[in-house]
Amino acid sequence: MNTESSSEYNHLETLPTAQLLTGMNQLDQVVPQAVALALPQLEALVEATVARLRAGGRLFYIGAGTSGRLGVVDASECPPTFGVPAGLVVGLIAGGDIAIRQAVEGAEDDASQAWLDLQAHHVNAQDVLVGIAASGRTPYVVGGLQAARAAGLATGCIVCNPASAVAAAAEFPVEVLTGPEFVTGSTRLKAGTAQKMALNMLTTCTFIRLGRVRGNKMVDMQLSNLKLVERGERMLMDELGISQGEAADLLRLHGSVRAALAAKA
Repeated sequence: MNTESSSEYNHLETLPTAQLLTGMNQLDQVVPQAVALALPQLEALVEATVARLRAGGRLFYIGAGTSGRLGVVDASECPPTFGVPAGLVVGLIAGGDIAIRQAVEGAEDDASQAWLDLQAHHVNAQDVLVGIAASGRTPYVVGGLQAARAAGLATGCIVCNPASAVAAAAEFPVEVLTGPEFVTGSTRLKAGTAQKMALNMLTTCTFIRLGRVRGNKMVDMQLSNLKLVERGERMLMDELGISQGEAADLLRLHGSVRAALAAKA
């Protein structure tokens, strides 16, 4: 349980702000290194996810506390970023949606609840389930992965301790070993940052592989605000060598950057 080991820093309450910030920043330097070491495991999970989604499956996350919230955030960002349906990536958190904003005590200790939560979405063997748990021992996540794997789902996880129960329950475990936290046991710090990085990579690489990025542009993004409309116009201006007015007209006519480019091909 490296994430529960005592901090390398002590007497934090006596330190000035500059020293606290410097200490946290120095400790955070290990995060990208830990993620880099886990890239082969993450590659296997991406490949499995691409295969299932290409065949019509969906991606589900389960987690508790910070880990659950990170899954919900990643899932919620996929439709506006890649233009995919809202139900293609789903984040579930122990305790339900109320737990996104406030702690629901004891919710993570129920080993059977995650599978019940997943059944409400009619999961099947085409789907992928990724458990997120810094500790690697959260019963909600362990139980959900075990039940899902028995039902034929592809299962992965993102954990921050070695040789964990969560990793043992997953077919494609990703172990990002971040070590002790600045504040002992506060895994919303290094561990949470590492999990966010891994989730970013999982869904971004998956949807690149599934054709949702052209070149390096989000051509399927939802044009849901002025900033995104202007970004779409710039994409068309750069790609087609046209004026902003012409780009704006194309976007209004076709509704997306990809459709506008296809129309001018």
